[in-house]
Amino acid sequence: MIAIRVPPLLKTLISFTSTLRPISTYPSTPPKRPSIAPKPSIDIKHIRDHPDLYTQTCLDRNYLAQKDSPQRIVQRFKDWNLIQHSARQLRQRNNQIQSQLKSLSRDDTSQTDTTSSERHQLLLEAKTLKSSLDTVVSSEAEIDREIQQLAADLPNLTSKETPIGKEPRLLGHINDPPSTFPVADHVNIGNELDLIDFAAASSTSGWGWYFLKNEVALLEQALIQYALSVATRHGFSIVSPPSMVFSHIAAACGFQPRDQGGEQQSYTIAQSQKSRESEVEHEGKPEMTLAGTAEIPFAGMKANTTMDEASLPLHIVGASRCYRAEAGARGLETKGLYRVHEFTKVEMFAWTSRGESMAAFTSMIEVQKEILQKLGLHCRILEMPSTDLGASAIRKIDIEAFFPSRRVKEAGWGEVTSASMCTDYQTRRLNTRLKTASPGHTKTDFPYTVNGTALAVPRVLAAILENGWNEEGRCVKIPEVLHHWMHGIKTIDKTR
Repeated sequence: MIAIRVPPLLKTLISFTSTLRPISTYPSTPPKRPSIAPKPSIDIKHIRDHPDLYTQTCLDRNYLAQKDSPQRIVQRFKDWNLIQHSARQLRQRNNQIQSQLKSLSRDDTSQTDTTSSERHQLLLEAKTLKSSLDTVVSSEAEIDREIQQLAADLPNLTSKETPIGKEPRLLGHINDPPSTFPVADHVNIGNELDLIDFAAASSTSGWGWYFLKNEVALLEQALIQYALSVATRHGFSIVSPPSMVFSHIAAACGFQPRDQGGEQQSYTIAQSQKSRESEVEHEGKPEMTLAGTAEIPFAGMKANTTMDEASLPLHIVGASRCYRAEAGARGLETKGLYRVHEFTKVEMFAWTSRGESMAAFTSMIEVQKEILQKLGLHCRILEMPSTDLGASAIRKIDIEAFFPSRRVKEAGWGEVTSASMCTDYQTRRLNTRLKTASPGHTKTDFPYTVNGTALAVPRVLAAILENGWNEEGRCVKIPEVLHHWMHGIKTIDKTR
């Protein structure tokens, strides 16, 4: 029998890859990827060419679990190349064997014991080579999967406009500060005027849930209609999104079930035992999650599609119920409507070309400023620091309203809107492509995405109750801009 020589380096690499810890044990454990999941097209070459840039980004944004991933991607790519180089000898030998077998087949008429023995030896060698090549292919695929997952878990790069660290930069204010501060907070106001019932909700659902009642329930609807009317006037088209999404869609948008501190942040829908135990990725129903923001289903609308450049920029807006686990101390220490598990939010979203994303970002902030200015709320506008950016955002601007009840803890400020530029981070992970045409040829790229809160209802409700409270009259003044949707109600008091 002809001796089969497997390159020593290949043996070493195959042995090495067999000892790697499974991908599922890395800091971020992704949901199973069903066959319908979009295939990511992450720019891994850029990561390999600039590993230090991505490592620094992880450090700046407090993604400590991912800080070593860029260098590991570089090393695993080197391993992949070494396997490729060494396996080439096996493939060359395999091709030689196939040619020899074909030659012997053509000479069947003059077959002798020698040629028969030679054919037998070649077939045995081909079988051994096939087993070795199968191991090589498996090792290559495992390394590629690891590289893809490590890359997917990295946050976006950070804009030069973003302050590095934990402190935001003040950009400006909306409306003048109040001359006097009401003494009651929205929880007490809600109890006194029979507008909010936290006690009943604690019996039905637990901490962080609530019933909106009477005029405040109507005020919720008025705020939704008001925000939608402003956004549509600025050119946004209305879309009503689902509140439940596949977990792999949420992950592709940069939303993981747990935050960097390991705390649960999203609600996952329980699967059947068959789906949970399925070892085959395309079997069973894919895992589903309650969306924490309409940004997720909006981004997923264009998954696995190719958009035409002529259709951009595409701006949409919609109201939806949002769900957030808000686990940990920051949730438990916050009472009332400021931090809750379920809430209504009006969200803006846009797909743009590379050159149009800044204009879309600015447009969303103008919508936010107009909404809050006409509601009469005193607000401040902040360029948010690197540690406050979500995985997908390259830049984020928040607007915080003044809450009299938060004067002790946060100097009165509390976030009510946010706007983020996400470049092609989401579209690459959702396989949303862009067909661009130029003289002589057409090419495919990835559109940019931008998202922004038009109005987070519970927080704005709380701000209106607190800032509109009249201590002497024991009533709340409703902003004039909402009167149209309040059936003639201009103040909320005990007389109904």
